[in-house]
Amino acid sequence: MSTTTTTIALSFTDFPEDVQLNILSFLTPLDISNFACTSKRFVTLCRDDRKLWFSMCERKWGSKTHINKWGNGMISYKILYYTLLQYENLIGFWRRSGVETDVPLAFFEWGRFYVAGSRVKPSKTGSYDVVKMPFLWMGITSKGEVVNYLDPVGKLELNENVMNLDDLGVVESDLVPVNVNFMGKNHVVVEENGSGFGYSGRGSSSSSGNVREEEYEDLCGSPGSLPDKLMSEIYQYFANKTSPGGNGSARRQRRRERERQGRRKWEPEDYVKIVNPLPTPDRPLQGLWKGFCDDTTLEFFLVSYDDIGGIACRRLVELCKPFSAYAPVFWTSNTTFIRSPLSSEEENIYESRMHIQPLSEADEPCEILPSSDKRVILCMHFMNSSYDLVIPDLAGSTVNPRQAEGRIWQYEDGTFGFGFLRDNYIVDLRCIAQNGQILEVADFSGE
Repeated sequence: MSTTTTTIALSFTDFPEDVQLNILSFLTPLDISNFACTSKRFVTLCRDDRKLWFSMCERKWGSKTHINKWGNGMISYKILYYTLLQYENLIGFWRRSGVETDVPLAFFEWGRFYVAGSRVKPSKTGSYDVVKMPFLWMGITSKGEVVNYLDPVGKLELNENVMNLDDLGVVESDLVPVNVNFMGKNHVVVEENGSGFGYSGRGSSSSSGNVREEEYEDLCGSPGSLPDKLMSEIYQYFANKTSPGGNGSARRQRRRERERQGRRKWEPEDYVKIVNPLPTPDRPLQGLWKGFCDDTTLEFFLVSYDDIGGIACRRLVELCKPFSAYAPVFWTSNTTFIRSPLSSEEENIYESRMHIQPLSEADEPCEILPSSDKRVILCMHFMNSSYDLVIPDLAGSTVNPRQAEGRIWQYEDGTFGFGFLRDNYIVDLRCIAQNGQILEVADFSGE
């Protein structure tokens, strides 16, 4: 019995509208704009905010945040799409730049209806635990304004109304309204909003420093050119007067203004994105790591591959020192690894060293374990750092340069350790985060 197959040609218009919207949700805004130009019917379809733009937001970020919770579900999803698109680049690790600080690492992540920024630092419990301290909240009000609040003491408890300042369940003076300015993709500046509002402008997380038009009229009496300081205060006094039974928003604004003027201005903070925070098969040492140093303190390290094929490992706190002649923990111009089994000489070099490890259930902060408790070595790498990078004070000296020679041992579990031949210990490093989540987070209430 022979069968015949009939092919039916269908155009896009033959599909039901829900199928059409599902297909369009895979496109970019530029593609949507071009598609809308093809017919009048598609213009209406592409402008459907509740269907098309919600579907675009849900498809791209629905697994990470609650799309219908942003702005209490009362905002345009097209505005939300462009806002979340800019927020997306914030997600991940950033390091503080331009100033010495004990907490150089920041981590941004999706919340239910906001983006949360947290400071991350090593715990002092003698373990690999890290402390995660929320300090910045970024979201959208029900009117579509982007708002950013700095929470220096971590007192803010979030609910669906948190982005409307009048609905916050904390003392207003505990929060600092800030602008988060994007200086390209890999640099942001957090600075206090001089207007006293938490708003950063409608539909954009880059801050213009301007208040909304209706607020401008409330403050200055009428739109137009801003009067001098004395006249501005007079206008503001009369504009903020409220009749009995009013909502009191002007009084709250005056109180916020007095509180803002009564405290010290928050200094701007610069953050640089850590673009490669995790190892890859081609770059197994790359990323952010944590480990105990020879002084028995937990430190954060950043390992990066340079453009000429070399590998550098630096303490994160040293990267934040402006114009400092810091030294990498190690540097090598060769990325070739030697697979196991190692020679007897290399086995002896490894086994003669001590591992610096935490002692989680003892009184001492950490202990040094013999290499008899070693991990399974996957491969080994020769490290030959030059003195001008490792020991700047000895650059050009006649000291034997082999004293800067060392080894990097990669373990079977993906972690690695390193040590110089001039020392008798191994610094073992493990990942700070995995699958977008920070590992081994400790309670910061006691910090």
